[in-house]
Amino acid sequence: MENIIRKGIAFDPDQLKKFDKLISKKGYANRSEAIRDLIRVELISDEVKSPEKKSNGTLTVVYNHHEHHVQHELTHFQHHQGDLIKSTLHVHMDKNNCMEVMILCGKVKNIKKFADKVIAAKGVKYGKLVVVN
Repeated sequence: MENIIRKGIAFDPDQLKKFDKLISKKGYANRSEAIRDLIRVELISDEVKSPEKKSNGTLTVVYNHHEHHVQHELTHFQHHQGDLIKSTLHVHMDKNNCMEVMILCGKVKNIKKFADKVIAAKGVKYGKLVVVN
């Protein structure tokens, strides 16, 4: 087992009650696991702020596939950023909407620039970038 350092944390009683409900709802085994997970998220979030750092991420977009210009534009963006895109998943959500999830790898600044361009494309209904280390 790894060396573990134990530290105490002070909580407001109402805050602790809400936290316990949250960790129970999310299925954590205990408070320590939940707190470690929150810390990991913040550490990753801080690391991916460095524009020159190489990182990975997912870009999810939803669009109406009847608006053919959207498909054309997304395909155009993807062909011109092939060095960033490792894989793309295309899903037909219903008779009108499609979702694409792109797996990206590269410098944070390039990932964010590409994602901003795709999300801002006319016809994209929803876009979300998640960058991880």
